[in-house]
Amino acid sequence: MIGDEDSIALVLNRLKRAHGQLAGVIGMIENGRDCKDVVTQLAAVSRALDKAGFKIVATGLRECMTGESAGEKEPMTEAELEKLFLALA
Repeated sequence: MIGDEDSIALVLNRLKRAHGQLAGVIGMIENGRDCKDVVTQLAAVSRALDKAGFKIVATGLRECMTGESAGEKEPMTEAELEKLFLALA
C-alpha cells in the first residue's frame, strides 16, 4: 500500500464504511425494500469507494510518477497515470 499511516487509516476507514453500507444494501434487497431507498444507499456505497480510490491515487501519485513504490523500477508514463485516474471515473 502506498502512503503514510494516516492516509492508509483513512482509506481503510472509508472501505470499512463502504463494506457496511454494501451489506446494508444487500439486506435491503433481500427484504424487498423500496427501489428508491436501495438506489440511494447504493449511490452512497459508490461514493465511498470512489473517495477511497481517489485517496489512494492522490497519496500514491508521487511514488507512481517517480517509480519509488515497492518493487517498481520505472516511473509510470503520463498515459499510464491517465488510465489510472480514468479507472475511477
